[in-house]
Formats: sequence, C-alpha cells, structure tokens
Amino acid sequence: MRPEKTAMVDELRGRMQDAAFLILADYRGLDVSALTALRNQLRAVEAELHVVPNRLLRVAAREVGQHGLEPALKSPSALVSGRGDLARVAKVLRDFIKDKNMPVVKLGALQGALLTADQVAQIADLPSREQLYGMLVGTLAAPMSGLVRALNQKLASIVYVLKAVQEKKEKEQPRA
Repeated sequence: MRPEKTAMVDELRGRMQDAAFLILADYRGLDVSALTALRNQLRAVEAELHVVPNRLLRVAAREVGQHGLEPALKSPSALVSGRGDLARVAKVLRDFIKDKNMPVVKLGALQGALLTADQVAQIADLPSREQLYGMLVGTLAAPMSGLVRALNQKLASIVYVLKAVQEKKEKEQPRA
C-alpha cells in the first residue's frame, strides 16, 4: 500500500479507536455546501463527518476489530464519529435528513456493537443526556419532596390541635 494510503488508514484507525460511536452514511447527492453545513452542525454536538474510501475503511475496521461493516461498504461512505452524546448526533442527522432527504444512514456502531439504520433512528427519538439527567434528578427528588410535604402536614396538624386547645381554654376561662 502506498504511504499516503497507509497514513489515511492510520488516521481512520485512530478515529475509530477514539470514538464512542460510529455512523456510516451514504452521502451521494450532497453538494459541498450541504456537506459543510452538516459538518458544522455535527461539530456543535462533538462529532465529525469524513468522506472515506470504503477500501481503506474496511482495512481500518479490520485492524480495530470492528466487524460487521462489510454490508454497508457497497456505496460511497461518510463516517460520522465522536465521543459526545449519540442521541444528539442522531437528532442532528435526522433533522438534516428531513430537510435534504439525504444522507442515508447505512448503519452505526456504539462501543463496538452494531446498530441498524432503524436503531440509529430510534436513538434520535431518545431524550438527550441532559434531559435524562433532569428526569433522574426529578425521580430521585420525588420521595424526598413527599417526605417534606408529609412532615409539614404533621407539623401543621399539631399546630391546629394546639390552636384548638388554646381557643377552648380561652372560652372556659371567662365562665369561671
């Protein structure tokens, strides 16, 4: 293999090893300005898009131990990789695809496990990491909030009983 091709395989291998997720897409039909716009949107969610030759991607995947990419390497490929939140990246891709009707997601990989295009689409429907954290905090805080309300109700009922006793004593005192 020529030295420049070896360097490209090394770069691809590095991207694949460092990435928490990979998404392969068929980018046919996208012009340079659309690809640039998609790259900018992906960069905002900590992901990168690179157009890669299938033959070199196949070699890099074999070296990294990422098996199962072969069926997706039939048409031109763009590799989306990153370390951020896969749900946010999948949402960006979904929204871009809605606008332009391309690129076509071929498959994905999350920490070594292969994902179909449908599974990537389902991940796009998931809440973002921040939303999930908010839901978790709300779930954890709910029992504590309930305890605080219950304790406040008990204190309030004691105050009402003491107030009733005080009023009763005040009514009885003038008679005596």
